[in-house]
Amino acid sequence: MVLGLPEASLRPFVDRYVGYRERADVPLVRREPAGVFVVLILGWGAPLDVTDPRSAERGVTTVDSFVAGTFDSWCTTRTVGVGEGVELLLAPLTARRLLGLPLNELTNRAVGVGQLPGRWLDRLRDRLAEAPGWPERFAVLDRVLAARLVASPPVDPRLEWAWRWLVAGGGRGSVGVLADELGWSRRHLASRFRQEVGLPPKMAARLLRFQRAHAASIQVGAAGRAVDWAAVAAGCGYYDQSHLIRDFHQFAGATPAALLAAR
Repeated sequence: MVLGLPEASLRPFVDRYVGYRERADVPLVRREPAGVFVVLILGWGAPLDVTDPRSAERGVTTVDSFVAGTFDSWCTTRTVGVGEGVELLLAPLTARRLLGLPLNELTNRAVGVGQLPGRWLDRLRDRLAEAPGWPERFAVLDRVLAARLVASPPVDPRLEWAWRWLVAGGGRGSVGVLADELGWSRRHLASRFRQEVGLPPKMAARLLRFQRAHAASIQVGAAGRAVDWAAVAAGCGYYDQSHLIRDFHQFAGATPAALLAAR
């Protein structure tokens, strides 16, 4: 893996580039937890399958480059061979601007980049594959993504503010309070979130809490310490440990302890 830092003007939108080269001599299957983010993979090696166990129609097979919208459950990826590419994790409203389409069109779906409007991601993938090294690839990403953002209209600032409000609170704030702050009804807020973010605000808040708990458990486990799951639940805004376990089952397909042990 090679990490790249975007140019300064992009950092409010993209926190990092992840370049990778990976060899799998036998099929490599990963369980991918849900998250309120959009995954963009631009690859030029062994193809991947992305599978949502709830519905085969939501996944995509034998692609080296794809976009996965916001998911409210886990999925799996499968590959064999030598894969190489770049991964970006994008906040929903950034992805909405870069992709040029409302994210409700990608909710719980993974699609090959060739299916998206304009085929600009196809051309970007080709440029990345032809570049001589990772610094040159990251420079190409800087130029192309900056140009896309300049050319795209900004999202509704009230929606942008609502997203930042949820993120700042780690998903712990009341959706009713958020609607009141905006001067919107809860129904209107939910409708706008579904269209532009891909998920209603209550589900987005749950996923933000889960992401925080998941990251905290990995950090503690990586340090070689036993995880106090009750403390993690309380610190991430869960009512109790059972609610945390429920979210891990739904969003990662396993209990917190089983998921940590599998890592």
